[in-house]
Amino acid sequence: MRLSRQKIAIGVIAVLIIAGGITWWQSRPNAPAEQITIYGNVDIRQIQSAFDDTGRIQKLSVEEGDQVHKDQVLAELNPERFQDAVDRARAQVNAQQQILARLLAGSRPEEIVAARAATAAAQATLANDEATAHRQQALAAEQYVSKQNADNAAAALKNARANLERAQQNLILAIKGPRKEDIALARSQLKADEAALKLAQRQLTDTRLLAPADAVIQDRILEAGDMASPQQPVFTLALDNPVWIRAYLPEKMLGKIRMGMRATIHTDSFPGKNYSGWIGFISPSAEFTPKTVQTTELRTELVYRVRIYACNPQHQLRLGMPVTVLIPLHDNKPKEHSRDFCGH
Repeated sequence: MRLSRQKIAIGVIAVLIIAGGITWWQSRPNAPAEQITIYGNVDIRQIQSAFDDTGRIQKLSVEEGDQVHKDQVLAELNPERFQDAVDRARAQVNAQQQILARLLAGSRPEEIVAARAATAAAQATLANDEATAHRQQALAAEQYVSKQNADNAAAALKNARANLERAQQNLILAIKGPRKEDIALARSQLKADEAALKLAQRQLTDTRLLAPADAVIQDRILEAGDMASPQQPVFTLALDNPVWIRAYLPEKMLGKIRMGMRATIHTDSFPGKNYSGWIGFISPSAEFTPKTVQTTELRTELVYRVRIYACNPQHQLRLGMPVTVLIPLHDNKPKEHSRDFCGH
């Protein structure tokens, strides 16, 4: 009997201890949350990829849904007229190089010798014309020849003097060589021709449309044979790694997160699959909760839009997909280079 009473007493004490523990647990201050859970939808960025010049599309190398890599050739224009422009510009450069080389080389020895000979010939002609003019003037004074003959001899003398002056100047120019201004002009023209060649080569290179980044072909807008222009996209590319989540955070949780904090993303499409991510944007202004956002707070509560980037190496996260985002609040120091989460 005494043993039975002891058991009862021990049982009562145990019940009181458990009840007291439950009461203490329920009455204690709430423990700080370990993480923040928010909900959102997957969004992606798009690129409208177009040629830099106008031309007829000769070839398309990818289809919708293809995964492409940066600098991969997507399409090509007919290159014939661009190649012709390159050939013409190259010929102009070669011609101007020869002109500049000729100016830098100066006068050839043969040209100087020829100029000296021309000067000597002009001097001999002048001496002869001077003698003739003197004789004609003397004869005209004695009226042995007409006044017209004396005038013709005087005119020939003036012409001989002018020819000698011209020959002497040509000799000086031959000895001095080209003017420095002519050489500078030739150099400038060569630079202009080289720039034109470089532009023509760039335009020829641009006949190939390259992928600007790793992406997925979302839309193939033009086909081979169509006329392309810089204003007309050929493809729409979806940048799907990383993607980003558009979500909303209640104001009272705003002070708990920072840019660069890591996050984990879950989706119902792939149960048990975790996607690494990071907080990439926090809106500086509040807005009313969108109707599509499901939270336990009142819908009239003001929230802040956040953007969480998610690593998507297997391209499983797709546009519009609803996801759950978990942001740990402990041991989650923001990183300056947040793309490290994806191993970039």
